Order: sequence, then C-alpha cells, then structure tokens
Amino acid sequence: MSQGTDQVFVHPTAEVEEGATIGDGTRVWHLAHVRSTATIGAGCVIGRNVYVDSNAVIGDRCKVQNNVSVYQGVTLEDEVFVGPCAVFTNDFRPRAQNPDWQITPTVVRRGASIGANATLVCGIEVGRYAMIAAGSVVTRDVAPYQLVAGNPARPKGWVDEKGEVVSRDPATPPPTRP
Repeated sequence: MSQGTDQVFVHPTAEVEEGATIGDGTRVWHLAHVRSTATIGAGCVIGRNVYVDSNAVIGDRCKVQNNVSVYQGVTLEDEVFVGPCAVFTNDFRPRAQNPDWQITPTVVRRGASIGANATLVCGIEVGRYAMIAAGSVVTRDVAPYQLVAGNPARPKGWVDEKGEVVSRDPATPPPTRP
C-alpha cells in the first residue's frame, strides 16, 4: 500500500492488498477489502465490509458506507457519498461464462449522493451534486443537481450543493451554477 505523509488508518480486520493507493487521512474500517490496483483519495471513510475492486477509483473526501462494493470500472470523483448497501454493477450483459466480457464504466461526479440500497446499472454518469434517493434503481444518466427516485429512477426535482431540495419541478432546472 502506498500512502502520503499523514496517517492512514486501516482496521486490523481490513485487508489492503500490496499496491493499493490510499491517500492521507483515509480510514478503512472493519472487514473492508481494497484490491491491489485500487485508488482511494485523501480524507475518505471506507465503511465496514466495503469492497474496492482492482482499478476502481475513489476520489478525495468520499464516504462509502457499510456493505458497498465499488467494482472495477466505477469512478467516484471527490466528495461523493455512497449510502449503506448501495450497489454498483460493471457488466451490462452478465453471464457466468462470457469470453467477450467487457467492463462498462460508471462515473459519479463530484459531490453526488447515492442513498441507501440504491442500485446503479453500469454505463451511466451521475452529475455533480446530484442526489439519488434510497432504494432507487438508476438505469440512465442523472443530470447535475438533479434529484431522482424510484424504480426505475425518474426525475423528482433539483437540489443544491448542500442537498436541500430547491425545486420539485423535474422539467425545469434552477438557474445554472458555476
């Protein structure tokens, strides 16, 4: 594991494979598993029983709650929140045996929040500061600052950078932000 100068905390029951990169001040909690080519930024909290796969990327100041698997092909930019038991996929056409298997990437942009038990089908982009409600099944892109909910997830309004709902009109986003 490579790290910077500040202390990285790894709980004794967690497994961080040689070659993983973990940034300063990150805490990896009980029973987590970080694969050898995973990258986790500075100041993150990786909860109990979190799995970070090979080549997965987690930015700075992210919080990944308990029982989440961040698979290869998933990129979480800085300050992303992932609620407990949220699910990422990376195979658009899963089969137990598929010699032509290819990873389908998913990107979660800066500041976005994913609620507990949400499922994100691979191949989507979640925009900056978007919010996905708990239990949602996200099958298509989510616009920046958009609030989505349901199965399948549909637009329900707009939020600000603090996560406050600023509009319940899904068709009309608030004024453009920098």
